[in-house]
Amino acid sequence: MMSTTDDSFSVTHDPIDIQRPTLKERWWHIMDTWKVGIIPLPLFVLAGVLIAIDCLGGKLPSDIVVMVATLAFFGFACGEFGKRLPIVGKLGAAAICATFIPSAMVYYGLLPDVVVESTTKFYKSTNILYLYICCIIVGSIMSMNRTVLIQGFLRIFFPMLCGEIVGMLVGMGVGMALGLEPFQIFFFIILPIMAGGVGEGAIPLSIGYATLLHMDQGVALGRVLPMVMLGGLTAIIISGCLNQLGKRYPHLTGEGQLMPNRANADATASQPAFSGKADVTTIASGALLAVLLYMLGMLGHKLIGLPAPVGMLFMAVLVKLCNGASPRLLEGSQVVYKFFQTSVTYPILFAVGVAITPWQELVNAFTVSNLLVIISTVSALVATGFFVGKKIGMHPIDVAIVSCCQSGQGGTGDVAILTAGNRMSLMPFAQIATRIGGAINVSISLLILGNFLV
Repeated sequence: MMSTTDDSFSVTHDPIDIQRPTLKERWWHIMDTWKVGIIPLPLFVLAGVLIAIDCLGGKLPSDIVVMVATLAFFGFACGEFGKRLPIVGKLGAAAICATFIPSAMVYYGLLPDVVVESTTKFYKSTNILYLYICCIIVGSIMSMNRTVLIQGFLRIFFPMLCGEIVGMLVGMGVGMALGLEPFQIFFFIILPIMAGGVGEGAIPLSIGYATLLHMDQGVALGRVLPMVMLGGLTAIIISGCLNQLGKRYPHLTGEGQLMPNRANADATASQPAFSGKADVTTIASGALLAVLLYMLGMLGHKLIGLPAPVGMLFMAVLVKLCNGASPRLLEGSQVVYKFFQTSVTYPILFAVGVAITPWQELVNAFTVSNLLVIISTVSALVATGFFVGKKIGMHPIDVAIVSCCQSGQGGTGDVAILTAGNRMSLMPFAQIATRIGGAINVSISLLILGNFLV
């Protein structure tokens, strides 16, 4: 309806005249709001159809273009399924499902052979996990302030050490109460849990056991590997529970910061804030910085034997402390970090589940005695980290989540644990717990074993 006066002109619309969304706008609404993970539902369906066509043709290319779509399709499908599970969906089930559902599907033949072959070939030939880890580590370090970074690295070692000591004592006590032999408890259950994963922990342990105990390495690895996997699974679940605890009691967590906000406020007073508007060249430079620092870590590994991720971590800390990167470059690194955290985590976990997670090994280790020793060990380790961290003025939940990584499956375990705990920014500290802590545990324990048998 329309009405006019001498002094004004106004127009009113009848409610019947309100324009309804067009077909184009409805389609855009579906694309923007209906998603599986980060993938719009129509694109998710299209990806599934294209993958199915390739599988029916008997060949799924393992090149990066096809594998990006394949890993995204399966990874986000498994993650979304885990998120929607009642109760456990909020306790880290997404990371567990993204890793272990693919492993089970491979074992029971539910995943097409061409998908398994292409995924395994792509994962092992590209070392994409290390690209993921280097971008996460460098990005998270570059987004920290210098003072908190120093304080965090100096303080985190004490809760880690206390946690390992208490965890070992509790695990030994529970195992002996169940009638297990002390030697078997320590060297074949507890130590594998804290050894730093598969590549840096289980395999060196199996080699050492084969030499010192005069047993076949394959047999030793078969006994050690399930404990590593069950310890990692326990840590993922505990990390998810800690995340929920932090939501209920916000004063116990820094949401990815180890140190209280007072330290943050003092340290960042003169630090420029991120604008969130980094251009393409800045983002590309941030990614290149992460890659080059990892290459320096690889060089360090060749020269002195230090694991490449640890060498890269130290180099990134040095760059940050010396103000070696400009504010724009720091911002680019942070955008790269957020991209990998949001878009690459679940595809990576799916690839890990298919390529290097043996389902039968995990099932075989599910005995009551093993489970009780593993759960008590990891729980004691994490609880000690929680209370010691709180005692020395750190955020206890964030310290406890880092402590969870002491029981993870190396880099892949760190990704799953931090994803379950929603604390991916703690990756630098997780790498210290996994790589350095695991290497120290393995070295000292094999040294003690060698002297004990002499």
